Amino acid sequence: MRIRLITVGNKMPRWIEEGWQEYYKRLPKEVPVELIEVPLTTRSKNADIKRFIQQEGLAMLSKVQTADRVITLEVTGKAWSTEQLAEKMAQWQLAGQDINLMVGGPEGLAPDVCQRSDEKWSLSALTLPHPLVRVILIEQLYRASTILSGHPYHK
Repeated sequence: MRIRLITVGNKMPRWIEEGWQEYYKRLPKEVPVELIEVPLTTRSKNADIKRFIQQEGLAMLSKVQTADRVITLEVTGKAWSTEQLAEKMAQWQLAGQDINLMVGGPEGLAPDVCQRSDEKWSLSALTLPHPLVRVILIEQLYRASTILSGHPYHK
């Protein structure tokens, strides 16, 4: 099992990079996580945003294998507790299936990505900035891994 965070956007602010690295380095080897960044298409005043979102979606889907599980991060998705995430991670490990967590850009995910989704996950009813979502995700993956290993980080 590998977990891939496939996200639109690169060249993140330093504090985002530092937040990601802080939790990434804590993850045990049994929880391999890979960050795959799809470049954000440059927006202009009269840009065709729908076309850009579609292009970004195709780039995201090109990173996914047919047998992979795809989980989209969407406001309309189902909220999971950290304990539920830990249970899901345990199931993913047993199944040996690769997991792709899909995070859209400023305008959200392409319809094709949402259609490919096996499950929709909501981190919050709030709309979160897409750079911040990657830090929240890596921290939650770390926290869930500590639950599975009995580490006292999660109290």
